[in-house]
Amino acid sequence: MAGHSKFKNIMHRKGAQDKKRAKLFARLIREISVATKLGLPDPNSNPRLRTAINNALSANMPKDNIDRAIKKNSESDSSTQIEEITYEGFGPAGVAIIIEAMTDNKNRTASEIRSTFNKYGGNLGSNGSVKHFFEKIGIISFSSKICSFDEIFEFSVSNHINDIEEVDGDYEIITKLENFHIVLDSLEKKYGLPKASSLEWRSKEILKIQNDDALKLIKLIEKLEDCDDVQNIAFNCNFSDEILENL
Repeated sequence: MAGHSKFKNIMHRKGAQDKKRAKLFARLIREISVATKLGLPDPNSNPRLRTAINNALSANMPKDNIDRAIKKNSESDSSTQIEEITYEGFGPAGVAIIIEAMTDNKNRTASEIRSTFNKYGGNLGSNGSVKHFFEKIGIISFSSKICSFDEIFEFSVSNHINDIEEVDGDYEIITKLENFHIVLDSLEKKYGLPKASSLEWRSKEILKIQNDDALKLIKLIEKLEDCDDVQNIAFNCNFSDEILENL
């Protein structure tokens, strides 16, 4: 399977993993809110909500914040409607970009994302313009301290996983979209709460771009990441260590 490029990985490598706590919590709360609205408020009966809660707990979000978000969004008279929207576009050198957003105002979010693309060398595309360059997969991360690679590999092989990689001291377990929650449940029962789990777009092929285009793309991704409603960003190229070190 081809590698993937998520902006959080770049931010980590740039040493910017101290992103504002409030911004991270806002994104986690949005996911909890949407998961609650789309299903039941009981995480045992709502796999997406259980995943959202686990990610929030792994990020050290206070349980009171989580409970308040669930209560607010499970009330029938809740007036704020948060919608999930996926945007597709192209960056410098034709790099394909997928943006997942959650918003209570589609016009505001679309306008901000379109403006960011235009200002920083990209073009917002139509639905379906770049999705064929990607596939949706599940990624579940555990610290490699939980057990040996051979042990988790053997366990994962019998539990519908596609692949498992050791990356920067973590085990990344990759699943098909339809198997994600089944695999996650099995791993939680065996190893406890993962460091993170999510559904992500992974590129089928990785583009190679020149340094100048890479720097322009990084700037565009940074500005898209700054949009309050943006949850996740995926794109189909990687950056060399040399480029990242020169940022």
